[in-house]
Amino acid sequence: MSALPVLGAGGWGTALAVGAARSGRDVILWARRPELVAELTRTRVNADYLPDVTLPDPLRFTSDLTEAVSGADFALVAVPSVGVPELLEQLPRTLGVVLCAKGLAPDGGQLSALARRMGFGRVAVLSGPNLASEIGGGLPAATVVASADQKLALAVQSALMSPALRVYTSADEVGVELGGVLKNVMALAAGLVDGLELGDNAKAALITRGLREMRRYLLALGAQEDTVYGLSGLGDLFATATSRLSRNRAAGEAMARGQNPSQGAQVVEGLRTAGLLDAWASAHGFDLPIVRAVARVASGEWTLDSGIASLMERDAKAEEHG
Repeated sequence: MSALPVLGAGGWGTALAVGAARSGRDVILWARRPELVAELTRTRVNADYLPDVTLPDPLRFTSDLTEAVSGADFALVAVPSVGVPELLEQLPRTLGVVLCAKGLAPDGGQLSALARRMGFGRVAVLSGPNLASEIGGGLPAATVVASADQKLALAVQSALMSPALRVYTSADEVGVELGGVLKNVMALAAGLVDGLELGDNAKAALITRGLREMRRYLLALGAQEDTVYGLSGLGDLFATATSRLSRNRAAGEAMARGQNPSQGAQVVEGLRTAGLLDAWASAHGFDLPIVRAVARVASGEWTLDSGIASLMERDAKAEEHG
């Protein structure tokens, strides 16, 4: 059996590679920078992303993309969403691609749709409540791989399933992919609530109404309702909006305190996603009030007070009507 390629040596890619290697798989982790490959090989630690995790000996590293995917049936594409199009352009179209980034294509559409337009016939998405440091540390977790290609989904499930990671399959690519995208924006909003010290009532209301907003958006795009309340929807929202390990929640908290929301080497996907989703909603006449507030506060168009007012002063209505 050929090695499992994990493309992207950030926190999530490293965690996936470590988990699969620990369970006995032959895994090769691709990093764009040769100097990072040399450091990983020498120290067996990814100091910038998972400094507390020792990289198991069977795990191999390369900066040669051709070497990484040679003979592979599929690859885990774990670079940030902004880098996905460029990376896909360099991959053979016969390769199955498993998209692990929780972000959108440059046009605001799904990365899976972009991959298919680029000529990839076998596409899957991976999403769930998966904080990279916990996965890398071997703590118990669960995730979902979704694909219209059941054979590919089952192959990914088999490759990643371990005593520490339970992998479920789904045919709902739209719901699994976009749930992971939208919850990042909700986590930014939750971080703003934390940073402003607005209280637990406000945070509970924000998360609950955020789930409602996710549901409206996902169903409008063709997702299945069960997915909204599954691991990639409610599960991922809960983890990302409440955990101290969440980059997006931490970025929102920093914004509320007037600090730089950047998380060092870690990418905060929700900052980019919020603007893309707000533009999509405006163009399509779709009401995403939390997304709009986060996007406009993040861009500097609105103050924090204006963002809060935009949510609290909306017209009165029945709960089930939004």
